[in-house]
Amino acid sequence: MIRQQGIFPLMIYLFFAYSALTIIVGYAPVYFQYKGISQTHIGWLMAIGPLASVFAQPFWGYRSDKWKSIKKVLMVCMGAAIVMSIILFQMNSLPTLMLFMFCLFIFLAPCTALGDSLAQKTAIQEKVNFGSIRMWGSLGFAVTSLVTGFILETYSPAFIPLPFQICAVLAFILIFFLSDVKPSKKPVTLLNAVKFGLQPHVFIFLILIFFISIGHRANDSFLGLYILELGGRESFIGRAWFVGVVSEAVIFFLSVLWFRRFHPLIFIIISGLIYASRWLIMGVTDDPVDLIWLQVFHGVSFGLMYFSSLSYITKLVPEELQATGHLLFITTFFGISGIAGSLGGGWAMDQFGGAGLYKWLGISSLLGAVSLSIYAVVMKKKKINAAF
Repeated sequence: MIRQQGIFPLMIYLFFAYSALTIIVGYAPVYFQYKGISQTHIGWLMAIGPLASVFAQPFWGYRSDKWKSIKKVLMVCMGAAIVMSIILFQMNSLPTLMLFMFCLFIFLAPCTALGDSLAQKTAIQEKVNFGSIRMWGSLGFAVTSLVTGFILETYSPAFIPLPFQICAVLAFILIFFLSDVKPSKKPVTLLNAVKFGLQPHVFIFLILIFFISIGHRANDSFLGLYILELGGRESFIGRAWFVGVVSEAVIFFLSVLWFRRFHPLIFIIISGLIYASRWLIMGVTDDPVDLIWLQVFHGVSFGLMYFSSLSYITKLVPEELQATGHLLFITTFFGISGIAGSLGGGWAMDQFGGAGLYKWLGISSLLGAVSLSIYAVVMKKKKINAAF
């Protein structure tokens, strides 16, 4: 059994793991633009990471269930991610950047996803609120994005590798202080993992999540460029992420007060509607400061979506496949949606500008929210796998 004080290293690990991720997600497009790469090609580069995670996250999730240890997988992945990042930031041509961006995310993507899975398992085992652990990842995202924004405005986008590697190394050191949860005694097979993912109610749920999360992932890649397009400064990017992720941390922290009152699907639908409203408003504004304040709704939309979706998947997945199930959802939310959001977002930015991009994202999220409402009604009638 994990001691209560053993949760603290996990909180600090999430802080630095998400700090490293925010630099890549939030500032890599600025770094690539600084290197003279077009927005369409930036879209390609930002799609490479999600493409890698589509393969990496289910694989590493399955390995952690098979080995019955998340800690061992985190050691391998974070150590390799540090090495890959050193090589990536030495590259200049588009093909080599794409190659090592892929290699980086093969190892970096599971570092936060498996950290969240460990937090979810730890929260259940220790009977504490998952949000109180996960909010430390959000705080890392917020603080690092703000500080990095000011660094880049003061110096140059060329300095992006330094804060990333500092955060990644600190996260790697903290892995040695983590504790695995008590593993399931049931055997784990690849066939069972595949069967779970192909169950109709699971598969349809993931498809509908895609329509909502594509906007989230496109915003991750192109918010910074949209701020610059509207005349904002580099520090505005950091402020926008800070506002958004602080609100996210508040939602996670307060989740214990509201979450058990309603079924997770209710909150997922609400978050989809908030996403749609947020993107449509961003599509008609012409002031970069408005984008900063609209990030307040990031916490409400993403916080509700992510927390509720993980909880819903936990209801459906067998105990021995918990990490596999969690990473299957995360692969859809961040991986598959990230590919579509980055490729489509880069093309839309070139063709229609940021305003056109966000209007299309609003329509996609609205479609996903309405479809999930229908899904929830069907699930309630059938009462599949204790979904209701």
